[in-house]
Amino acid sequence: MLLNCDLGESYGSWRMGLDDAVMPHIDQANIACGFHAGDPLTIDRTLALAARHGVSVGAHPAYPDLVGFGRRSMALSEDELASSLRYQIAALDGMAACHGLQITYVKPHGALYNDMMADDAVRTAVMRSVAGYHRPLALMLQATPEADSHREEARKYALTLLFEAFADRCYADDGRLRSRRLPDAVHARERMLDQVRQILEHSTVTTHGGKSLALAIDSLCVHGDNPDGVNAIQEIRQLIAGGA
Repeated sequence: MLLNCDLGESYGSWRMGLDDAVMPHIDQANIACGFHAGDPLTIDRTLALAARHGVSVGAHPAYPDLVGFGRRSMALSEDELASSLRYQIAALDGMAACHGLQITYVKPHGALYNDMMADDAVRTAVMRSVAGYHRPLALMLQATPEADSHREEARKYALTLLFEAFADRCYADDGRLRSRRLPDAVHARERMLDQVRQILEHSTVTTHGGKSLALAIDSLCVHGDNPDGVNAIQEIRQLIAGGA
């Protein structure tokens, strides 16, 4: 199983995450593209860090919402959303090339990610946009009990999917993430490590309501803005390396 993290999310003098501490321990860096976070210098430095540590890079595009860190839904038309995504992907892809890197996948951020998982029309727009890029890119989305349906949708666009689970987030009973507006949405260290062990040993997560969900998972995410997750990244890496 791969380990991924959302990185490059600082902006100007505003600092987010501990990219230097995380990068040596992950396989995939989801790098902000400027619309929710990530100024040009931050993006450049994050790509250089990924190149130094041999980490695969993916675009982490969002709604154009710097003030809200991309955590607010926006009513964009399908064409607006598609153009917004390709603009962000192309910007990161071009900067990555300057470091001898090539992005290989796209993982939407924040509200766009949640909307993509909950709304068929948004998910279709995202899939069409990624599939319409000038070269093949995979799309990373949440592993849920609807994975087979999502694969069927992606086949229409010849799009490869990467399914991810979350080490540090609580799951709702429907398999989606518990809203950050609710208590217990983000796990502290011990609960997070327990969830990682459960995923590795049984390919399941236990929801907030106590339900066990079986998930097909390609990559495990630790959020760079969760201090407990960052502090435990080495232990999570060791758990993955040991198979639990």
